[in-house]
Amino acid sequence: MTVPEKEWIFARLARYGQEHLLRFWDELEPEQREALWEEIDRIDFALIERLYRGGMDDERVRQLAARATSPPFFRLGDPGNPIPPGEARRRGEEALRAGEVGAVLVAGGQGTRLGFDRPKGMYPIGPVSGHSLFQIHAEKVLATGRRYGRPVPLCLMTSPATHDATVTFFAQHGRFGLAEDQLHVFCQGTMPAVDAASGKVLLADRGHLALSPDGHGGMPAAISSSGLLGQLHRRGIRRLFYFQVDNPLVRVCDPEFIGYHLLARSELSTQVVRKTSPADRVGNVVQVDGRLHVIEYSDLPEEVAQRRNPDGSLAIWAGSIAVHVFDVDFLRRMATEAERLPFHLAHKKVAYVDEDGRRVEPDRPNAIKFERFIFDLMPAAANAIVVEVDRRTDFAPLKNASGHQEDTPETVRVQMVALHARWLEAAGVSVPPGVPVEISPLVALDADQLAANVPHDLRITGPTYLGPTLTR
Repeated sequence: MTVPEKEWIFARLARYGQEHLLRFWDELEPEQREALWEEIDRIDFALIERLYRGGMDDERVRQLAARATSPPFFRLGDPGNPIPPGEARRRGEEALRAGEVGAVLVAGGQGTRLGFDRPKGMYPIGPVSGHSLFQIHAEKVLATGRRYGRPVPLCLMTSPATHDATVTFFAQHGRFGLAEDQLHVFCQGTMPAVDAASGKVLLADRGHLALSPDGHGGMPAAISSSGLLGQLHRRGIRRLFYFQVDNPLVRVCDPEFIGYHLLARSELSTQVVRKTSPADRVGNVVQVDGRLHVIEYSDLPEEVAQRRNPDGSLAIWAGSIAVHVFDVDFLRRMATEAERLPFHLAHKKVAYVDEDGRRVEPDRPNAIKFERFIFDLMPAAANAIVVEVDRRTDFAPLKNASGHQEDTPETVRVQMVALHARWLEAAGVSVPPGVPVEISPLVALDADQLAANVPHDLRITGPTYLGPTLTR
């Protein structure tokens, strides 16, 4: 690419007080200048200035929280739902058999909090098999396609930090059985981090800006600009099941969930779990003026979080687990209306180079990052609905390294083993206490499918992995 003269770039940056980004320009090699210019050229500095000066919209959140009520909801498998579970399941299965459903896996995060220096999806979480999160999710997608006779396309969103390693990992493992035209990898956008005190964009090193992924809310724009959203629409994909990489219990493309979405004529459906305490670190799904919203746990005022119903239960009880179904037409519309998704500001520690080019590793938050959240689409969606799932069977997020109290590799594996042990017991197979068991999605996606596939003479005496050949 052609790099403009330094003076021209300087004048452009000076309009926004960002000319410091060229501080080391004269020391850079031609290819380094090209890379730095490419990063600078992609940034909307007017937007960065507006976001920084606008700050946190705390008053808007407080007003929203003051009017928030618990949302109406379905409960997965509950015969008391306005739509019977069997009817919803049949409708979802029709959509899967018609090839109208795809999946979006959001996997831009690294395993930093896990003490894992690779993309989080590569983490070996299988209790017996040691399989990665990526393999477990990919096998669920593959098994769903086989079960309903139509392949489910998997759209995998990476970030610049995880993209190359993720692509290589899938290639090394033969895409875990997915066909070449079934796996689509696309990369989310980035936003620069700015100094919290001045609003100046930070330099990660002398020739690169400090860039961060723009949040899971960057998915609609990224999947649209990649051309993938239009391609899916032309292939007849009308709904996308959205989930994040860190939850190995998610029921990928669950037909009952999809059925509620379709029968309610919803453009966006979301899964929640019941909060166990007011301080649960999950987004709070609420209803305000007939529309769904999510209020982050850190933004929910204490007095609102503590509200109780007459029976003592939490008034604000619905915790988001980042599992959704979207209409493709809705996402196409939202991708062209960027203002629908506001940026959120987060104070973070961000390493940078100082005026002398020395790297600084701050010991406290020094910067502001800008992120979009996918759940901010909820108020714009027609007939958005909430579906409650069981935390024990559907939500085991891998967030923290061993030694923390929750969301660690150990707690996740315990939940996986407990779920699969219940499936085996329901199929008439006894599991001795304390013996780890694991069931591949290629064997069964649920207890009913396992009961149909498991050998009647199966005996479990030690750690057991039921894989495609039912080997131990």
